[in-house]
Amino acid sequence: MRYSRMFLPTGREVPSDAEVVSHQLMIRAGMIRKLTSGIYNYLPLGYRVVRKVEQIIREEMNRAGAQELFMPMVQPADLWRESGRWSLYGKELLRFRDRRDSECCLGPTHEEVITDIVRNEVKSYRQLPLNLYQIQIKFRDEIRPRFGVMRCREFAMKDAYSFDADEEGAEASYRKMFEAYERIFTRCGLRFRAVEADSGSIGGSFSHEFLVIADSGEDAMVFCERCGYAANLEKAEIARPEETPLDEGAFLPLEEVHTPEVRTIEEVCAFLSVRPQDVIKTLVFSADGKPAAVLIRGDEEVNEIKVKNFLGCDVLEMAMDDMIVQVAGSPRGFVGPIGISCPVYADYSVMNRLNMVAGANREDYHVKNVNFGRDFPKPVFADLRAVREGDSCPRCGKEIRFARGIEVGHVFKLGTKYSAPMKAHFLDRDGKERPMVMGCYGIGVGRTVAACIEQNHDRDGIIWPMSIAPYQVIVTPVNVNEAPLREAAEKVYEALAERGVEAILDDRDERAGVKFKDADLIGIPLRVTVGPKRLAEGKVEIRERRTGAVTVVEIDKAADELARMINEAMPVT
Repeated sequence: MRYSRMFLPTGREVPSDAEVVSHQLMIRAGMIRKLTSGIYNYLPLGYRVVRKVEQIIREEMNRAGAQELFMPMVQPADLWRESGRWSLYGKELLRFRDRRDSECCLGPTHEEVITDIVRNEVKSYRQLPLNLYQIQIKFRDEIRPRFGVMRCREFAMKDAYSFDADEEGAEASYRKMFEAYERIFTRCGLRFRAVEADSGSIGGSFSHEFLVIADSGEDAMVFCERCGYAANLEKAEIARPEETPLDEGAFLPLEEVHTPEVRTIEEVCAFLSVRPQDVIKTLVFSADGKPAAVLIRGDEEVNEIKVKNFLGCDVLEMAMDDMIVQVAGSPRGFVGPIGISCPVYADYSVMNRLNMVAGANREDYHVKNVNFGRDFPKPVFADLRAVREGDSCPRCGKEIRFARGIEVGHVFKLGTKYSAPMKAHFLDRDGKERPMVMGCYGIGVGRTVAACIEQNHDRDGIIWPMSIAPYQVIVTPVNVNEAPLREAAEKVYEALAERGVEAILDDRDERAGVKFKDADLIGIPLRVTVGPKRLAEGKVEIRERRTGAVTVVEIDKAADELARMINEAMPVT
């Protein structure tokens, strides 16, 4: 491609509304332009990168035995009602009525549609296992689109869905997809970790997120360098401590204390001269409309995702004031476990604790020396708190480390969450009707591109991995008005084309410095510089974008040397 004919509107200024590096550089490098909030046009350079990522995805999905199809973006509400998600999915689901007054939505994902396809066509175990995928546009009406294509409303996603006859088959399908994802992100030149994750609105029993390591990442993760355990903060586990019988002889008398307008942990500690770890926080939740109390140590934070999963509810919210008064008899800030009229669950952090401080279930009062077993029934203990610095690995006990990452892929074990309510059944070997066991596997294509930039850039611009670079080489004559330089550059460019190398010939009548700046900005991995000094020797310079290393080669050997360098730079899986 000749640069003079390219639609490539680069820029020097950092856009004022671009918060992260990938957003800034994608605009400056002429890859994207904003249409409206959270919706972007991909310009030719950006779309070439997208297509490279899509091709890697297709190759690895096909290699893993999946088959590509294409499903509509518009979905009927009736399917979502069958799965039960129409009333559960939040405002990110864009609902509308068509001219026939039928309720529809723009698909944020396609579990319902694929389940409908398969239930109508697959009737026997002989037709299983099955894995179908697509690369298609999704729409999620994010309340606050940000970070360019990293968190936008309309985006391209690869979503795949597996169907198996039993859990053993589903586990095998999950493993194949997990390994395919490792190959995909390795081929894209990314440094990533697969972490245990919560399944969120997709549902299912188990999932992993694939996170690209980046300081700008929205997602926090924990990992263990000794045993390899990794999880995002929502899922990160706390090991159950060894439970020891409480020494009832050490119980101090229960003491009620007047604490006027003392509601927060900080205020309680200051008023009673105690430490936060000596206080029990009692949090009342509404779980599918029913109250439940969670006890946690005062210096810890509850993890609502863990609470939701532990209770097995669809909707978990902090209880409103009227529900709190109903179960505790007191307003928020003075709630405690003694006499509360709802189920009580406790985080491991209050296990083995003696003589704690808690709300008295009486306005403006707290109680000291609270002990379970004596003052209230022993609760059910569970891992309900957020992991924090200094915690130990739940697998091997070594201190865990924290990092930030960008989610680019997610794999789910769905089980029968969709197949059972939507009656996606098959006949097994014994002629018995059973629901198919499903899995779901997604990759955000644009997010992968943006995450790659977050990991691969410097002060001058993008540094593309060879495998997804929009072009592999840029040939730059320092002055196109000098015929020998122009002709030598043409010769190298044509030789590269003959070898199937994707190259740009920068034939613009611009200063050499401008051309070099643009080449660095758009991140082309290899630059061939054709200048008068080297050309007089019959040679050209090859500069590597990532390292800045320069190699001088004879002009007739340049194309072969570039092809070799490209081949060596491709990741091996």
